[in-house]
Formats: sequence, C-alpha cells, structure tokens
Amino acid sequence: MRLAIMQPYIFPYIGYFQLIKYVDLFVVYDNIKYTKKGWINRNRYLKNGKDTIFSIPLKKDSDYLDVRNRMVSGNFDRRKLLNQIKEAYRKAPYFEYVFPLFEKIVTNNELNLFKFIHYSIEETCKVLNIATPIIVSSNVAIDHSLQNQDKVLAICCALGADMYINPIGGQELYSINSFASSGIDLKFLKSKPFEYTQFGAQFVPWLSIIDVMMFNSPQFIESSILKEYYIA
Repeated sequence: MRLAIMQPYIFPYIGYFQLIKYVDLFVVYDNIKYTKKGWINRNRYLKNGKDTIFSIPLKKDSDYLDVRNRMVSGNFDRRKLLNQIKEAYRKAPYFEYVFPLFEKIVTNNELNLFKFIHYSIEETCKVLNIATPIIVSSNVAIDHSLQNQDKVLAICCALGADMYINPIGGQELYSINSFASSGIDLKFLKSKPFEYTQFGAQFVPWLSIIDVMMFNSPQFIESSILKEYYIA
C-alpha cells in the first residue's frame, strides 16, 4: 500500500493533489504544531499578473498549539476574500465552474482551523475526481509523542504501508535505510514544470490549486496535469 502523510494546507498547489491521487491512502496531520508564516492557512493567487497572498485569519493564541487547536478568527471577512478571488478570476475560462467550490468552502461556518482546511481538501478532491481515502493522523493508533521520521514510520507501520511517498523537498528529512529496515520503500514525488495560459500574460507558476482550476478544464486536469510528475 502506498501511503503519504502531509500537513494541512489551504488550497495548496497542484503537487499536493498529485500526491493524494498517486497514493492508496493519504494521512493529513492534525496533531502537528501550527507553523507561523508557513502555508497552512495561506496561499498564493494571481492578481493583475502577479502572485498575491491570501490567508485565513486566525484567532490570537499560543504559537505552540497544534493545528487542531487553532481557531479561525471570529472577524474573518469571508465575503471580502470571496470578492478578492472573484475580481481576480471573473474573466478566467472556468470561473463559473470553480468559484462555487471556493464559495462553498469559504462560507463554511467551521471555526476550527484544521476542520476548515480538512473540509477544503476533501471538497477539492471531489471536484478533481480524486477518490483516495483521507484520514486524520490523531486517529491512527501510535505513540503520538514521536517526532519527525519516527512518527512517520510509526504511522506507516500501523497502517500497513509498504511504500511511503513524500514530496521531493523532503529528501533530506528521511533515511532510506531506516524505512527499508521496517520493510517500507521510500519514494519521492516531484511535480514536472508545466505552463498554461493566464490571461495571456507571463506565466506565474506553482500558485494555489484555485489558479490551475480557473484556467484548465476538469477533464484536462484529471487526464494530464494531475499526471505531470515523476517518482524518484
């Protein structure tokens, strides 16, 4: 069984969904420390030809809390974010198809950060026709005080994985020999560079999945873009 484990990210880039599509089971961390200034609750979209950050504002709290213990701000102006995305992409070829998904997720009244993001990932997978089961890390029966590679290995063993797949950027984090000693093949997924038309301007790569969906048909994403990677 091919397994991947990732942090939760809001509307992540295409590689995140390529990974979910490739594996047999996808685990999303909820009991992992929230990373300030990371990409858990923010991402990039195209505005006037340039990449621009959007974010889900959080309630002020300790920087040491897990993602599942962080809350979305009660002052989150959901309509303002919707209007930002609407204005940026209203002339995109697949706006009428994609915007309802974005609106459905953003107007979800969930205030728990992890549940909000988890919902967004699952709903986006439905639209992309990705049927891979997604489970939450804290529901796996392991010693959750473990950290880093030890925690990944414990989850893999508990779930019966014989292959663990990680994005290529994590090569320095894991030891092939350590995984092999547990009977697990360690592999890495690297997204291939690709371009598509963004209003005829210079292409801005690796934006949120929102951007990919705004400019490409669901059929083309499923048949082509989701397959634009290699396994090392």
